[in-house]
Amino acid sequence: MKAIILSAGQGKRLLPLTAETPKCLLPIQEKKLIEWQIDALHRCEVDKITVITGYRAEKVDEVLQRSYRHGRIKTLYNSAYAITDNLVSCWAARQEMNEDFILLNGDTLFEPAVLKRLLESPDRPVTVVVDHKDIYDVDDMKVEMEGCRLVRIGKDIAHDKAQGESIGMILFRGEGPMLFHSALKKALNDPKAGRKWYLSVIDEMAQVMPVWTCSITGLKWCEVDYPADLKQADGVVSVCTI
Repeated sequence: MKAIILSAGQGKRLLPLTAETPKCLLPIQEKKLIEWQIDALHRCEVDKITVITGYRAEKVDEVLQRSYRHGRIKTLYNSAYAITDNLVSCWAARQEMNEDFILLNGDTLFEPAVLKRLLESPDRPVTVVVDHKDIYDVDDMKVEMEGCRLVRIGKDIAHDKAQGESIGMILFRGEGPMLFHSALKKALNDPKAGRKWYLSVIDEMAQVMPVWTCSITGLKWCEVDYPADLKQADGVVSVCTI
C-alpha cells in the first residue's frame, strides 16, 4: 500500500512559526508533524510513502533522510507551490497513482486507529474519511451524504446541510487510482485549476460515480492550521504513544 502526503505549503496562518520552517516540520512534542504521520502509516504497514514538498523543501529532505533510512521515503518537488493550491501538488504525484494508495493532507494529524479503521473499511474505489460534530464553520471541508455515500464535498456547503467533514485522508483502491488520475487530468484543463483544491475533483467525481465515506467518530485527529491547533495536536499524539 502506498501513501502520498501533500506537504508543499508554508502554512502562512501559523506565522511566525513557519517563517523559516514548513508546516510539516513543526514540532509536536518530541517529533515533527510529518514524522507522526509517517510513523502512523508504518504502524499500519503502509511502507511506500511519497511526500510532495515545496516551501523549504531542502529542510524536509534533511529531516526525512535523518529520521528514516536513505531512500525509504520518496520526495517530489512541486515548483509551483507558492502560486497554486493542492490540486497541482496532487498532479505532481501522478506517477505514484499506479496502485492502491492513501492521499493525506500534510497538516492532518491522527492516531493510528483512524488509519486502521479506513484500511478495514469495505473495498471500494474511493473512500473519504469523515468525522462528525454538532456545528460546522466556514473553514470546515464539509460533506453531504446519503447513508455512507458522498453526495457533495466543499467548504461552500450550507451549514444546515453538512453531515460531516473531511479530515484530509482518502483511500483509493482497485480502479480508484486510475479514476482519480483521469479526473485530475481533466480538471487541469480548467484555467483556474491552479487555485483549486483536489477535493473539488472528488466533488465532481461524486456526481458521476459512487464515492464512499468512512466515519472515524470517537477517534482522535486534528488539522494544524493555526497556533491554537498545536494544543489539540498534543492531545492527538499523546494517544499515538500508547
